[in-house]
Amino acid sequence: MFMDEDYLLDTEWAKKLFHGYAESQPIIDYHCHLDPAQILEDRRFKNITQVWLNDNGAGDHYKWRLMRANGVPEELVSGDGDDWEKFLAYAKTIERAPGNPLFEWSHLELKRVFGIGLTISENNAPEIWKRANERIAEKDFSPRGLIRRFNVRCLCTTDDITSDLAAHKRIADEIEDFRVLPTFRPDSLWNIASDSFIQSLSAVSKLAGIRVTGVDGFEAALAERADAFHKVGCRLADLGMNNFYYTPVTREEIEDILGRRLAGKTISKMDVQAYQTYLTLVLMGLCHSHGWTLQLHMNCMRNDSTRGLKLIGCDSGFDSVGNQSDIVLNVKQLLDMAQRTDKLPKLLLYSLNPTDWLALASLAGSFEGECVQRIHFGCAWWFNDTFTGITNQLTTYAEQSLLSNFVGMLTDSRSFLSYPRHEYFRRILCRVLGQWVEEGRLPEDETYLSDVVKDISYRNAHDYFGFFAKNDR
Repeated sequence: MFMDEDYLLDTEWAKKLFHGYAESQPIIDYHCHLDPAQILEDRRFKNITQVWLNDNGAGDHYKWRLMRANGVPEELVSGDGDDWEKFLAYAKTIERAPGNPLFEWSHLELKRVFGIGLTISENNAPEIWKRANERIAEKDFSPRGLIRRFNVRCLCTTDDITSDLAAHKRIADEIEDFRVLPTFRPDSLWNIASDSFIQSLSAVSKLAGIRVTGVDGFEAALAERADAFHKVGCRLADLGMNNFYYTPVTREEIEDILGRRLAGKTISKMDVQAYQTYLTLVLMGLCHSHGWTLQLHMNCMRNDSTRGLKLIGCDSGFDSVGNQSDIVLNVKQLLDMAQRTDKLPKLLLYSLNPTDWLALASLAGSFEGECVQRIHFGCAWWFNDTFTGITNQLTTYAEQSLLSNFVGMLTDSRSFLSYPRHEYFRRILCRVLGQWVEEGRLPEDETYLSDVVKDISYRNAHDYFGFFAKNDR
């Protein structure tokens, strides 16, 4: 039966593990792009289009890519077209998307959020629109209501280093039953050659109250910002490396590079790579000293379409899988230097290109020690967040390390409706474990297997990141 209660669960053990243990676990969404201001305001939505597809130009670019591929005009994708027409265009698009994870995610969201079991189609669109909007009009349908509905104990937003964290500070004072924590992200300082670098550094300097004229001031300002994030509950940092070329640099050399850039002078490609190596090592040191986990997201091509970037902006569906073939070698040199200088933090290593996965998972094992699973091979991220991608990531992790230590899934989403993606992951996890039991690769031991499922679904993330006391599960 289509998307029934045993969807994706192809063995009796898979059904037993999911329904008995995984399904009921709380959620820790340790990497998402939700807007903390919307949680603070607990804002209301007018209709399903606004919460699902497009909210005043912001929306789910996973869905936008498919709509463009189906010939939908941009005014009904990211533009200011009629909300009903946008929803209808998406319904028509999903009809054309068998096998795409959005086909399954959208139906899961429709069932779990709105209680609607209809197939998404042009014919059913009017009824779905009516029933969904009736649900949206109910009192408990809001960001906070949805977070509570899915038993989310903690979610971590992605916050630029220039954020004043005002929303997070107020949320901490006003909300007691779940946590909304910031993630320290210095991406706006990543490309030292960009036009926006000086502006971002000026904002950091102002917030930190530290004049930045060289390396000492630069590091002091970053450290002050990290302290400010930590006080609001931050326990994670994140860096979108995209491409990375490890380039050793002395302090005198980086002083010169930074000084020339602050003076408005031209810097070379090698200078940029040296600065990025330096910045990453500074970030690793900050994470190590604060006890944070650093997430390194790599091998992504951003803003492929110049036209799309100019017309619509970044994070709008114009990114793709990167192809830097030697990126793991460069990351290896980075980790080695951090370890030699006693600045190696806990790490999650993600690559958007699955050809890196075996190399990355095995690399993690070379730098373990001193704590349980210091380095995780990160979950199936973005374009790999699919049935095949999740299955392959779990298998690679298991074959190269200790799967029972894995910290599980994240939404990486800008939508408050995306929590069923945790269910999607947990169903695939139970499917994989159930198959291994059927094949005689795991014992038929419910006590043992249920602990594995609960650990990966929730408990490992709870303990590893330090959002809560260990006895506060």
